Amino acid sequence: MCNKIGKKMTAVIVCNGCIRDYSYYEKYFSEAEFVIGVDGGAMHLRKFGIQPDLMLGDFDSINEEDMGFFRGIGTEIMTFPAEKDMTDTELALNVAVDRGYKKILIIGGLGTRADHSLSNIFLLKHLHEKNIKGVIVDEHNEIVLIDGKIELRREKNVKVTLIPLSEKVEGVTTKGLYYPLDEATIEMGSTWGVSNEFADDIAEVTIKKGLMLIIKARD
Repeated sequence: MCNKIGKKMTAVIVCNGCIRDYSYYEKYFSEAEFVIGVDGGAMHLRKFGIQPDLMLGDFDSINEEDMGFFRGIGTEIMTFPAEKDMTDTELALNVAVDRGYKKILIIGGLGTRADHSLSNIFLLKHLHEKNIKGVIVDEHNEIVLIDGKIELRREKNVKVTLIPLSEKVEGVTTKGLYYPLDEATIEMGSTWGVSNEFADDIAEVTIKKGLMLIIKARD
């Protein structure tokens, strides 16, 4: 599916979480150079009409028809045992990292299982430590992790939430948001940074110490 000529930049990982509006994700696949389907994410890939470069997992949540389809069209398949020390999503991230991709988008990583959703969000820290940009997206959320500065573009009906992923985040300053912060300290567990709004077309969030989840969210 993907053009692998030149510098490797973006990999997209499709998991088995909640996806309703398949057309919404076209903008994310447009930048994909490598696509990994994770286990039951095969169902979503068929609905997207996309042949992944790799199918991966212990395949405990994929149906036989989807597996047979991707085997039949020659998709690379990596099978792992059900008893393992990490989730299929983390295995997929590791493959994308090992193959040299510098940005990884996770689609279908959020859903009804809070444990899976939270563990996938925390994987952004795993990527951050490897100097790789990780993004988790669905129709209602776009989640990234920063330790410095990020620029955000206004989108219709989108709120901006700041959630510390370290014990505290220091030197939090915002520009272009309705509720401004200036050299603030936000501790983990605080709701201070939840549900801010755009005041300008471009907003900035800067932190001096710590790790902060930045969530662009819509109802």
